[in-house]
Amino acid sequence: MLGACNSASLFKAGGYSNPRQTAKIEQAFEARDACLTRNAAPTTGEFDIAGAARAVSLSCMPETNQLIAVTNPSQDPRVTAAIMADNDAKALRYVRLARGESSN
Repeated sequence: MLGACNSASLFKAGGYSNPRQTAKIEQAFEARDACLTRNAAPTTGEFDIAGAARAVSLSCMPETNQLIAVTNPSQDPRVTAAIMADNDAKALRYVRLARGESSN
């Protein structure tokens, strides 16, 4: 659901026409995604893919919390839940890609 939300045009359509706010949102997405990518690399003695993805997702909670803060100033629980679901899905995809598996 939220996977397509990291584009400036979508934020503008959703009322985020303030260039500074849009830039903050884009930076928060980039920081979160960079963290997920960085932490998705396989390590020795790691868990199954789902367990590794959970660990990656948890390791990036500071970045995810920052993303939630800038995209959801009204603290709508549905927005927070969507970002968390996106976080988990991306963590799983990045772990699979780091292991050379398909993201499907």
